Amino acid sequence: MQGPFTIVSYNGSVAKLSIKDLDLKDKTVFIRADFNVPLAPGGQEITSDKRIRAALPTVQYALDHGAAVILASHLGRPKGKRNPAMSLSPVAARLSELLGRPVRMAPDCVGPETAAMKPAPEDLLLLENLRFHPQEEANDLEFSRQLASLADRYVDDAFGAAHRAHASTVGMVSFFPQAAAGLLMEKELDWLTRVTKNPERPCVALLGGAKVSDKIDVIQNLMAVVDKLLIGGAMAYTFLRAKNEPAGRSLVEEDKIDLARQLLAAAGSKLMLPLDHVVVQELKPGAGWQVVSTIEADQIGVDIGPQTVEEYGRLISGARTVLWNGPMGIFEMPPFDKGTLELAKAVAESGAISVVGGGDSEKAIQNTGLADKITHISTGGGASLEFLSGIELPGVAALTEKAA
Repeated sequence: MQGPFTIVSYNGSVAKLSIKDLDLKDKTVFIRADFNVPLAPGGQEITSDKRIRAALPTVQYALDHGAAVILASHLGRPKGKRNPAMSLSPVAARLSELLGRPVRMAPDCVGPETAAMKPAPEDLLLLENLRFHPQEEANDLEFSRQLASLADRYVDDAFGAAHRAHASTVGMVSFFPQAAAGLLMEKELDWLTRVTKNPERPCVALLGGAKVSDKIDVIQNLMAVVDKLLIGGAMAYTFLRAKNEPAGRSLVEEDKIDLARQLLAAAGSKLMLPLDHVVVQELKPGAGWQVVSTIEADQIGVDIGPQTVEEYGRLISGARTVLWNGPMGIFEMPPFDKGTLELAKAVAESGAISVVGGGDSEKAIQNTGLADKITHISTGGGASLEFLSGIELPGVAALTEKAA
């Protein structure tokens, strides 16, 4: 695992103010967290508390420095209406267990009853789901003002929501003299900046997933950064068609073939496609499969083949920096997760600075039991993807720049 370092830039911008730069003593600090946790049916049981645990260092830092803490987050997509199955009450209970102290739950995120519950120093209040109000996603000015009126300081620790220009990530910031990044936000930006702005070389990117259209900007941006761009997943079949090679009945974006052709031409030898494929004739669990170098008309590609795993693994093992986003095959349908799992092991064992984003990539790493060997696993799939695309995230752009 690499040691800490100082961030010097973010997508061409200067570093952002940190919670460590704020005077928190006897101040009420509004921390926008990402508690968008998975819940069991009915909404009472949290099935993974990873995002809650990721927020703990920032929350504890604020408490240790004498702040009264107000926590806010969205959960799910309630479409602007109150939905008991998406209440943050289970999060309050789990936070209380993890912190070993009471966490009061507000009945709403705005309104007189919530305002009257203002916490004392070293006390915690969790607001109800921000998205129970349509004004949150609309970035409504009055709603932003009401949220801001609850606190003296603003900290954004929700990297997973940083690509959304919502009231709690952008709108309310204008009501504070300063807006700072939490420790998790800071960590996300540090690692993503390091591997995209000044990576140790060789730098290898591993990109998978179903659609070229989802990764166009990422591919274009990373071509200027990486030494090798290794393509897997169903989007590889669109690239194969762009090279006039057969893809059988595999998933191909017909309207993106010309674009894939342009990307191939621009990337040259940097971009690598699978050398062989695991194919089936019928896409279903337990389907018979075989490994081929050329996909026949009646075959469907479902994973990268062993030759590709070996070649991609060789390049990863020789890398000093590895970026990974997206699975190499139909990861959710074993045994077509094998290519993804094998490369997950290769990334974990490479010794390189490794940054992983995207739900399936993270699951693959967790399934290998080697997550502790990954330098950084991003908590924000969509946000990390936009960052890798070279897009400035609204929630980050809104934060105060640190003085030089």
